[in-house]
Amino acid sequence: MLGLAGTAMAAEGGSAVVTAKRMLDVRTGKMLHDVTVLVQDGRIKDIETGPGLKFVTTDMPHYDLGDMTLLPGLIDMHVHLDSDPTYSGYTGLQFNDRFWSALSVVHAQRTLQAGFTTVRNVGSSDWNDVGLRQAIDEGKLTGPRIVTAAYSFGATGGHCDSTYFPPSMDEHNPYNADTPDQARHSVREVRKYGAQVIKICATGGVFSRNTEPGQQQMSLAEMKAVADEAHQWGLRVAAHAHGAAGIKDAIRAGVDTIEHASLIDDEGIKLAKQRGAWLSMDIYNTEYTQSEGKKNGVLEDNLRKDREVADIQRENFRKAHAAGAKMVYGTDAGVYPHGDNGKQFAVMVRYGMTPVEAIQAATITASEALGRKDVGEIAQGRWADLVAVPGDPTQDVALLESVPFVMKGGDVVKDARNAR
Repeated sequence: MLGLAGTAMAAEGGSAVVTAKRMLDVRTGKMLHDVTVLVQDGRIKDIETGPGLKFVTTDMPHYDLGDMTLLPGLIDMHVHLDSDPTYSGYTGLQFNDRFWSALSVVHAQRTLQAGFTTVRNVGSSDWNDVGLRQAIDEGKLTGPRIVTAAYSFGATGGHCDSTYFPPSMDEHNPYNADTPDQARHSVREVRKYGAQVIKICATGGVFSRNTEPGQQQMSLAEMKAVADEAHQWGLRVAAHAHGAAGIKDAIRAGVDTIEHASLIDDEGIKLAKQRGAWLSMDIYNTEYTQSEGKKNGVLEDNLRKDREVADIQRENFRKAHAAGAKMVYGTDAGVYPHGDNGKQFAVMVRYGMTPVEAIQAATITASEALGRKDVGEIAQGRWADLVAVPGDPTQDVALLESVPFVMKGGDVVKDARNAR
């Protein structure tokens, strides 16, 4: 593979021994001390605790991380790798469609360098995320493991449609679904071409035109058709849903994760708990959109909607967490710069989570929401996706905003421990 500077790197599947002063067991929330991790063929072979090196390292690298804390590679459940926030509104029209394909390569690299070794890309144009995933999996590019949604879809004229142009432009989402049968067909077609998760838009949104976040835009019957069809194929479903009514119908329909959940009410929180739905609430990105959005071309109507939902979403995050709803780490990277994914940890703690709970949302809980047992935890048999930070992130979660050591599949993709 090629690194950021173009230097050659080993294909995924390396072997190594990693030692560190501390390791967070994300399943229990407990800190282990004097940890040695044996990595073979990209997977975690064994873990031992106690002073001294536990495994012979004559034929493999030994990464002694010293007084650092070892954690699983982080997971962001809501990114858009082919989006760049510095081009917003109509400013992106100056570029060819393939411009966004090229940018997604750099965005993937920045995301991995930030310590996020797995991401779920919930919506992409022109199959950009599918091609990117395939190139990374083939070892042609560096980047995180990507769970791809390909095209997200919803109602004609809704948030997932193209809403910025007059009829003469004939711009529309080719997978718009306005009946249950159309919804089933759209699931089948995007799956056919590479979707590994299905993403729908149940309500209006902030950064679309002529939609309001609280509006429900897909019916219960349409969303149930999506969920039934996706589950039949073994796929999970994510629903963009800001409004309370749309959130509740998405949960009733069997949707697995609710994205944004800004205006969720008490009934919606109760339903999420009863049905086992995960909430993915992007409570950091307003920091960026309100300070930088106007200069990036975001239209005032979109900034207005962003302002209106920001504090409500954060307080509802606090309420949902206090009520015991299942919550995962999703940031909407692409609305703000890729590589800044770790900045949401501190905001989640500010609004009620402990540092350990915030870290669990980006590791073991996220892997459970993905239905995967190969990422999200430092445990035997899982991929050797590891990150390390100086100090103790369970005391200062902001340490995860700048991760100096990143390993993916046994290969070190970043080691900036000595960087000044």
